[in-house]
Amino acid sequence: MFDMQHIAELTPDLLSLTPAEARARIAAWLAVRGEPPYRVRQILPRLWQRPVGSWEDATDLPAPLRRGLDDAFPLPRFELAAHQVSRDGTEKFLWALGDGEAIESVLIPEGRRRTLCISSQVGCALGCVFCATGRMGFRRNLSAGEIACQVRELLLRDASPQPTNVVFMGMGEPLLNWTAVDAALTILNQPDGLGIGARHITLSTVGIVPNLTLLAKRPEQFRLAVSLHAPTPEVRLALMPIEKKYALSEVLTALGQFRRRVTFEYVLIGGRNDMPELADRLADLAAPLGALVNLLPLHPGGAPDLARSSRAASAEFARRLKARGVTAVLRRSRGLDIAAACGQLRVELEPRRKVPAQEHARVE
Repeated sequence: MFDMQHIAELTPDLLSLTPAEARARIAAWLAVRGEPPYRVRQILPRLWQRPVGSWEDATDLPAPLRRGLDDAFPLPRFELAAHQVSRDGTEKFLWALGDGEAIESVLIPEGRRRTLCISSQVGCALGCVFCATGRMGFRRNLSAGEIACQVRELLLRDASPQPTNVVFMGMGEPLLNWTAVDAALTILNQPDGLGIGARHITLSTVGIVPNLTLLAKRPEQFRLAVSLHAPTPEVRLALMPIEKKYALSEVLTALGQFRRRVTFEYVLIGGRNDMPELADRLADLAAPLGALVNLLPLHPGGAPDLARSSRAASAEFARRLKARGVTAVLRRSRGLDIAAACGQLRVELEPRRKVPAQEHARVE
């Protein structure tokens, strides 16, 4: 029979457990303490549904129990290292983690929708030429708790509205951190977690083929966005080194496993991937899948050495897609007056440090 210390040491971070796992861990700990079982129903909602910054704030619990929880299951917090607000309402948060690393989240309001863009890794190993995060290199994976707590921290901030939608489009490649992202999806979606509907949660990936299969096996209707950015292997390789590992043809084949509509994300870069003939090639890929194409103007902070497409070129690219029967949406840039590009704020505020080779994520 386990004692209280052993139960807590199994996973002291309750925020990295799915709600079902956290419930079982808390129940076992309470049983060893001789506490009544109904305490689980008081404690579990304080993780996600009615979160507290520390157990001391859970004043509906007896003081001795709060102290015991604080000793056994401390609640880690982020420090807000920087906060920028754009004229268009976009907010960027730079969160300092307990080990001195930092990650970014971006809150984008649009009508009644408030979309939070969250990170899944510190840095990124993929080196896409248009992304500021790639210039950092890979530092480490985030835990499930660190991923989901980007939402939790906003709930704890009185001045921040609750997000209605969550997109895995921040720092890192989610499918290279699948174990943590898998658990985080459950935490975000489950009613006794954050309770965000699956169709309001989008995972964006360059296409890590084996883990696309694992995502496709989940029963929930999470949305999938593929960072395509090029309709041919040659153009894709020049922009995204991942083409060497997972070819465009493999990624497209893997998308056939998904029962829901797929979105192609396509950053328009002047003279690199915005030519009219490439719009036609993109239509050839999108039409058979019934894919939606999001056309995104290059954010100037993402890659200062690249140029965004002109308005005329962007409009023509969208027109050609629509003429071929593809649903295409030309998005507008958000947060142009702040460091809103993925990884930009982190890169600007902290010089790049070298990371030992063994710490880099493997692309498998």
